[in-house]
Formats: sequence, structure tokens, C-alpha cells
Amino acid sequence: MGYDMGIWGPQLGLVGGVSLLFVALVAWSLFWKGLALWHSARKNHPWWFIILLVVHTAGILEIIYIFFVAKIKTDRLFKK
Repeated sequence: MGYDMGIWGPQLGLVGGVSLLFVALVAWSLFWKGLALWHSARKNHPWWFIILLVVHTAGILEIIYIFFVAKIKTDRLFKK
């Protein structure tokens, strides 16, 4: 049995072949994407909704939309 060191060293944090870092990145991205899509739909921004739905940037574009385009304050993030 060989031990694959890979380019970056030993593969730590693998669970069933999936990196825990990857799982955390997916959870982070889904949280921000869901929040941004919800706010863009409520603010009637159809073009932003489509862009946010199609473009995947690990939450970066979603955070930019929420705080700089829609100008939503942190205390209003989860309110209707």
C-alpha cells in the first residue's frame, strides 16, 4: 500500500474522499448564495438574481451584492 503525498503533502481531512475544507467551502457558498438570492428576489432585482444564480464565486459576489449593491445592514439580513 502506497501513501500518496500529492503535490501539497499528505491529504489531511479526507472523509470518504471528500476534503473537509471543500465541505466547509460549499456550506459557506450555499449560505451566502441563498441569502443573496432571497434578498435580490425581495428587492425585485431580476438581473442580479440571474447573475447570482449562474455565477459561482464562493460567496464573494453574493457578499458584494448584499452589502454594497442592496445596501442591507447586518441587523436586517434575516428580516423580511
